[in-house]
Amino acid sequence: MTSSTPSYTPEELFASTAPYYAAFRPRYAPEFYTLLTDRFRLDGTQRVLDLGAGPGIIALDLAPLVREVIAVDPEKGMLEEGRRLAAEQDITNVTWREGDSTNLPTMDIGPVLLTVMGAAYHWMDRDRVAQDLDRIIEPGGAIVLASGGAPGDLEPAPWRQVVDEVRTRYLGPERRAGSGTYSHPKERHQDVLARSPFSQVGTTRWDHTLTRTVDEVIGWVFSLSYSSPAQLGKKKDAFERDLREALLAFAPSGRFDEVIRTEAVIATRP
Repeated sequence: MTSSTPSYTPEELFASTAPYYAAFRPRYAPEFYTLLTDRFRLDGTQRVLDLGAGPGIIALDLAPLVREVIAVDPEKGMLEEGRRLAAEQDITNVTWREGDSTNLPTMDIGPVLLTVMGAAYHWMDRDRVAQDLDRIIEPGGAIVLASGGAPGDLEPAPWRQVVDEVRTRYLGPERRAGSGTYSHPKERHQDVLARSPFSQVGTTRWDHTLTRTVDEVIGWVFSLSYSSPAQLGKKKDAFERDLREALLAFAPSGRFDEVIRTEAVIATRP
């Protein structure tokens, strides 16, 4: 499978992950937002598109820096969670819109300075999306990708093997993704962007150690499309019980450390 030939729908993938995604996915490093503020002189007057926004992990942190964030996602549950979080935080300048990268040209989003994407970019037809964004990103603007880096860039924390073993026992060795299986695209995002209209590509990374409780690890596992509550179905409670027991046998302290990376790929026109 490649990112341009999906065999499943976002509804299948993400409907049951939304509350876990919002609560348990690691946030991007504060330095990421400082970099965007300094480089693009964000001063509260700009419009920014967050494409594949999920529950607004990026959109809500960007909102205080710009005039408007347009948060686009295909999954209603993700948008509802984003609206709930925005209301909790009294954030009123995020516009939540249902849609995805395939109908981007018809959404009448209007000009934006930046288009920011998190993990969603690897599900898209990346070449076509970059061409479509060339029509709405203003002169001097950019495509910005935020991620934890490509698979294999960081050595996995030892406790992740425990998670993999329990997940394999319940769901099999393949990473199920809706009606298909998921594999990360082999071509790096930077190489795709280098042949796009946004061919000037730079990458910045920040690493820090995150310590989770056993409940936070389990919540993170449920935030993943290939171990979501929907994937587990009636086995969810048994899976959670077995995973908790295995994790605490591995680390009786209940502390699970991991090096977390924020990688920012910024692509501008020549």
